[in-house]
Amino acid sequence: MNVKKIFRGPILYVVLAIIAVWIGSSLITMSGFKSVSTQKGLEYLAQDKVSSAKIVDGENRVDLTLKEPDGNLGNQVQFYYVTPRGQDVVKAVDDANLPKGYDDEVPQPNWFVNILGFLIPALLIGVFFWIMLSGMQGGGNKVMQFGKSRAKLVTKETPKVTFDDVAGSDEAIEELQEIKDFLKEPAKFQAVGARIPKGVLLYGPPGTGKTLLARAVAGEAGVPFYSISGSDFVEMFVGVGASRVRDLFQQAKENSPAIIFIDEIDAVGRHRGAGLGGGHDEREQTLNQLLVEMDGFDPKTNVILIAATNRPDILDPALLRPGRFDRQIGVDAPDLLGRKKILEVHGRGKPLAASVDLEVLARKTPGFTGADLANVLNEAALLTARSNAQLIDNRALDEAVDRVIAGPQKRTRVMKDQEKLITAYHEGGHALAAAAMRHTDPVTKITILPRGRALGYTMVMPLEDKYSVTRNELLDQLAYAMGGRVAEEIVFHDPTTGASNDIEKATSIARKMVTEYGMSADIGSVKLGQANGEMFLGRDMGHQRDYSERIAEQVDAEVRALIEKAHDEAWEVINDNRAVLDRLAAALLEHETLDHNQIAEIFADVKKLPERPQWLSSDKRPISDVPPIPFPKAPIDAGAVDGGVDSEPPAAKPKRSPAIKPRPATA
Repeated sequence: MNVKKIFRGPILYVVLAIIAVWIGSSLITMSGFKSVSTQKGLEYLAQDKVSSAKIVDGENRVDLTLKEPDGNLGNQVQFYYVTPRGQDVVKAVDDANLPKGYDDEVPQPNWFVNILGFLIPALLIGVFFWIMLSGMQGGGNKVMQFGKSRAKLVTKETPKVTFDDVAGSDEAIEELQEIKDFLKEPAKFQAVGARIPKGVLLYGPPGTGKTLLARAVAGEAGVPFYSISGSDFVEMFVGVGASRVRDLFQQAKENSPAIIFIDEIDAVGRHRGAGLGGGHDEREQTLNQLLVEMDGFDPKTNVILIAATNRPDILDPALLRPGRFDRQIGVDAPDLLGRKKILEVHGRGKPLAASVDLEVLARKTPGFTGADLANVLNEAALLTARSNAQLIDNRALDEAVDRVIAGPQKRTRVMKDQEKLITAYHEGGHALAAAAMRHTDPVTKITILPRGRALGYTMVMPLEDKYSVTRNELLDQLAYAMGGRVAEEIVFHDPTTGASNDIEKATSIARKMVTEYGMSADIGSVKLGQANGEMFLGRDMGHQRDYSERIAEQVDAEVRALIEKAHDEAWEVINDNRAVLDRLAAALLEHETLDHNQIAEIFADVKKLPERPQWLSSDKRPISDVPPIPFPKAPIDAGAVDGGVDSEPPAAKPKRSPAIKPRPATA
């Protein structure tokens, strides 16, 4: 039981008040005698209600013991008299002829009452100082220990995580395995003149397992492991963070070999002097102390610092130099094999059906991090329990993937027939544009069931992991994004607001192609502007834009031209495959969700867009007629499920010419 947690907050003051009232009432009760007026006391004597009396001459007081209690006064009362009436009072006591008599000795107070009178004030003062020293704020930190480290020491009783519990980060595990070996056998490395890195920085997107790797090092190393968050150093008072850094490293040195793990180190290690209107003194002093402690390690002191962050680009350069963080390990999203291993790790103890193939599930989840995959299996288990089933099957896993990607399905949202028809053609336009392009990934799923904030969605998944994207693939992504809007324009001649997110994504891709990727013939291979996501407004305010207004206008014109070109390509392929679009929309209205087998059946006779002419970015001369090396593509197995419907294709509208500025949808 934690006594500090019990005696914390307003409940402590309530308990102290109750104790004070109880002690006061007890003292009054123990003192016994209640004061009454002189006249009242003489009446007791005259009415023969007194059994004994004591006259205190020095205080002019008479203590009476009544034969029977008098209401709230009890049976012990006392009264004071003025000196001239003293003879009358003594005479009244004599006349009462008390059976027990009376005396004039001064009564001595009870020894227990005297002790309580001394102990109670001392106890209250002691409790007050205990409260002040314990500190009612800051999570129970003591005032005298305000500058002490808050790091948690991982003990042997803590559940251990080992490298066997980590999958999908083989390179990072190999690097950390070396650190574990050095802590266990330092002589092996020192014999060949090797010096273990003082600091190891784990960086990567959220959810890739950086903290899990650090916990695995703690479980494997068998040495003291101090874990703390970067935000635990920074406080309101300047100097506290630096004091905690000193205390943390002092503890680690006293218990070396040891490991210090700082999670989210960017909270304290950000670039100095980058704040708007000045720096943050407390954070910068804490960082300076951290730099000194890391650089001041004794070469023979076996203390290693491991840190994790999602944003290595915002860390101070002095923190990243060799001698401090000597080794920087990237922890990225896992590849296909890594995803399969992660699913196997998180699938332990879960009742998976015999038909479940984790490799197939890994192929359906490209780009997923370890946290995403763990969430998929957990969602599948929850769905299985909700349906009172005993085994996690493929249906639950597919639904779990959809929930992680787009959110839960909105079963209570009722759409009108007109809205369902528009949604079917909109999603069909996306799917048809993707299928008709030559450099897009295959369409694996189409649905018009509302999910998350979308009325429907089209899932396009790569068959293999990709680490770079070609210009043709980006142009196909633009055409795919504009496919929904173009389908609405061709079919209904009245576009809706459903394409707002598509336009946003297409504009972002087009602008990056022009300003970052150098894929514009007019602008050239030039990087324009700062990197997206720059967080240091104060530092950037002193810098001017690195391109002129004329270039800015040219960038806007290039972005618009790319979007217009993508719109024209989507218009061409949808107009040429109008019959396929109608079949697809009818199938969506009937089944609401189509899988890759049904989609392949409908798209069997899709007319592909011709290859685009490629131009050199320098002088716009066409590239040589020598054909490029073809990239192998894995075909999609067409299923036997008949997801299409037979319908007479409508009369094809004339192709939209790129030179025509007004669109038919708004004409």
